[in-house]
Amino acid sequence: MARPVTTVVSRTGVRGLPRSLARVSPIWLATVALFAVSPLLASGSLGGSALQAMIPFAALLAVASVGQTLVMQQGGLDLSVPGGVALSAVVVAQYSDGQDSRLAVGVLLGLGVCVAGGLVVGLAVAVLRLTALVASLGVNALYVGAALALTGGSATAQAPPALSRLSLGSVAGVSYIALVCIAVVAVGVFVSGRTVVGRRLILMGTSPSAAVTAGIAVKRYLVGTFVVASCTYAVTGILLAGFLQTPGLNVGDTYLLSTLAAVVLGGTALTRGGAVLGAAGGALFLTQLQQVVLGTGAPPSSQYFVQGGIIAAAMLLQGYRTWGPRLASMLSVRRRPATDRMDMP
Repeated sequence: MARPVTTVVSRTGVRGLPRSLARVSPIWLATVALFAVSPLLASGSLGGSALQAMIPFAALLAVASVGQTLVMQQGGLDLSVPGGVALSAVVVAQYSDGQDSRLAVGVLLGLGVCVAGGLVVGLAVAVLRLTALVASLGVNALYVGAALALTGGSATAQAPPALSRLSLGSVAGVSYIALVCIAVVAVGVFVSGRTVVGRRLILMGTSPSAAVTAGIAVKRYLVGTFVVASCTYAVTGILLAGFLQTPGLNVGDTYLLSTLAAVVLGGTALTRGGAVLGAAGGALFLTQLQQVVLGTGAPPSSQYFVQGGIIAAAMLLQGYRTWGPRLASMLSVRRRPATDRMDMP
């Protein structure tokens, strides 16, 4: 049975470098082009201060988008992103309460609550056969409720100074948040393209029936996918807590639509398939685009129109791949000459 599995995996492009590059290169080329035209659209958008302000937010979005990519590879949408980001930020700030001596435990608690939430979503999807959309939406409500109970509706606890130094600091001009992002993306790229686990996840996302036939523990991998994705949301929230110093209940609200848009820009369809490196490029492109749009004097609400337009365009393109050939076939039949139709038996 090993031979058919090898054939299926090879068709997914796991071993084919040109196909994987084809998925990643468009968004990075678009990002380079965007940076090239940014000064023409909004003066000062490539200045030193502008880049220093943009890169941490792009890095945080990229980290969260890695988790969303893993879920979307398996044909799901994770709606627990905003709640996971907010709860982890609130937990680390509330428990640490500005004390460096309590930071380690606070970080573990922030990670722990998101791991528990990811485990619930994974079990609901893999065992109870609920859709990821429904399961993650329910867990997001639990996240928000827990954050509200911890804060009483108002955020007053401050992140410890050590966490703030990590989130706001830099080395050789590169922020620590960007370095964390590079590490997370590098691990994701390595696991996806160089390990058996990554190949099995890609096979599951491309052909679940083939994965079952190959003897892959699909349920176990699904649960693990949601747990790892939740960990990326926790890392985002913890770093965001140090960046904002006093995180509120709504710190994760912008990460739901933005992660979806970044992953779609990176080449992950709204059904199955995807690339971690492409999602990171999508996050960078989207953050810079928002900075340029705001730099032109547009209102802050315009960023939601941009994100929504990107997702709508991706849905239209994905749908065209299904109904486009059918429409072309129907039009070709209607345009066939009348003599040809009369000669038909």
